[in-house]
Amino acid sequence: LRALAPLGLGHCFYGSDGASATEIALKMSAHYWRNTGKPDKTQFISLQNSYHGETLGALSVTDVALFRDAYGALIRQQATVVSPDWRNAETGETDEAFALRCAETLEIHLQQHHAQLAAFIIEPLVQGAAGMAMYHPVYLRRARELCDQYGVHLIADEIAVGMGRTGTMFACEQGGISPDFLLISKGITGGYLPLSIVMTTDDIYQAFYADPTARGFLHSHSYTGNPLACRAALATLDIFEEDDVLNANRAKADYFNRIAQPLREHPSVKNWRNTGMIWAFEVESMHADFAQRCFALGLQHELLLRPMGKTVYFMPPYIISEEEMQLLVTRTLIVIEALR
Repeated sequence: LRALAPLGLGHCFYGSDGASATEIALKMSAHYWRNTGKPDKTQFISLQNSYHGETLGALSVTDVALFRDAYGALIRQQATVVSPDWRNAETGETDEAFALRCAETLEIHLQQHHAQLAAFIIEPLVQGAAGMAMYHPVYLRRARELCDQYGVHLIADEIAVGMGRTGTMFACEQGGISPDFLLISKGITGGYLPLSIVMTTDDIYQAFYADPTARGFLHSHSYTGNPLACRAALATLDIFEEDDVLNANRAKADYFNRIAQPLREHPSVKNWRNTGMIWAFEVESMHADFAQRCFALGLQHELLLRPMGKTVYFMPPYIISEEEMQLLVTRTLIVIEALR
């Protein structure tokens, strides 16, 4: 992983799932600042509509009411800044210009609160639970610059978007940045066994490397670093190399974009968007229960579609064939047409 990850991420801490990785990064960031003489840096910020897991610490930086509201009394409230989701851009405004405009609100928040802020946590390029909200990589570059300027850690949550999903091994690569923490799960074991990894820098590692026990990072779970899961991860990395998965995915994405033109041009389809092996669009439908109807009708046509509201998305397995991609397009068209 060290050879594949963005520059400077040479240390790994292991967990068993995505939310555990989020918890580890939040704790490690705040503890780093405590160990380096800045104990007041205990706050975090995230993007509006962000999702980083459903344990209590992760929920504190998750901004999706469906997951948060029932536990509001238990959660330590954290701040959010406006998302660079390009669907919210002004008419005629490019996704790059909009992303830079959104970064201005991040700058204002960091300027005002950096003394209390430990880290900014972000889903690079695609916010999944926000309806597959996609944004220009310039936002990542600007976030990195601002976090450096104001002394705040940058946590890149690549639990869903890492391991080739966005077209590069890690989405951060497309912004040309290295975060202070990189969170990995899901695809690292090919979906077979539970494992998550938090990668970090030597500077952060050294802040904990000392004899006093209280200075160490005291965090452990029963199955942390499970050897069977780690072996599955090694096998997955072997497949990435042996099968040239990233280049194969790019060819598949190009093919899918060509054959999906009828779906993209359907009059009910809006905001068609694509990043790597992720596609999403909104459907104009008269049905208030569109998501339930779409799921049920999709099953009748041998599709597993799980819309978020009226957002339909595809995150196909990397082994999908051209024939299966053709089936996905033609049968999704049938479903969309039936639910206009």
